[in-house]
Amino acid sequence: MNSRHWRVVGRVQGVSFRAHARDRALALGLRGYVKNLDDGCVEVVAWGADGALEQFSRWLRVGPPAAKVDALHEVLAVDGEADFDGFAIR
Repeated sequence: MNSRHWRVVGRVQGVSFRAHARDRALALGLRGYVKNLDDGCVEVVAWGADGALEQFSRWLRVGPPAAKVDALHEVLAVDGEADFDGFAIR
């Protein structure tokens, strides 16, 4: 199981980005979390199979219909495993 950590930049708060991201992650069998950051970006951390993480990354570049993603930055991989089941909105 691998991990990925992203920072999503753009109009990504107030557009149900986190709820849509959670639903997409769960559909792909990923574990992790999504949360709003104080600077208006969204942080996403996910653990799962490489193929599922790649599909999720492609979705994050677009987001839900009301969002406008300007950039998707991948941060260094997260060490260890997710210590919870499912995908949380924080």
